[in-house]
Amino acid sequence: MAIKRKVTANWKGTATDGKGHLSSSNKFFDNTPYSFKGRFENEDGTLGTNPEELIAAAHSGCYAMALSVAISQAGHTPDEIDAQAEVVLDKEGEGFAIKEIKLTVKGKVSGLSEKEFLEMAEGAKKGCPISKALSAVPISLNASFES
Repeated sequence: MAIKRKVTANWKGTATDGKGHLSSSNKFFDNTPYSFKGRFENEDGTLGTNPEELIAAAHSGCYAMALSVAISQAGHTPDEIDAQAEVVLDKEGEGFAIKEIKLTVKGKVSGLSEKEFLEMAEGAKKGCPISKALSAVPISLNASFES
């Protein structure tokens, strides 16, 4: 059974001066704005999002769930998993490219050793569907454990 998700982007104007909106079928994105300045100029106060932030959100959410699945399958219940994905966008030639994704995770799981947690954290990085989709980009992991 294939699961399908869809977001629609609408853009008006030039690349640098135009503005866009994202909308999703579940209304999570409901005309959410995005712009060139918010994406490439780190403009403070820009309302909205950008594609790299959406990739980071998808990756951190998927990764945290994948790690939770691994921990649960090992017979434990995660007390807490905090995952962060940082997408590094940089100039490449005349354009831009995603150069790296940095995953950071902090976990607290009663009854699990740090060694087990770190092994599961690495496995989740490799097994998360978003990690697989983004495998053309180097993905690093910084994991820490609290017993």
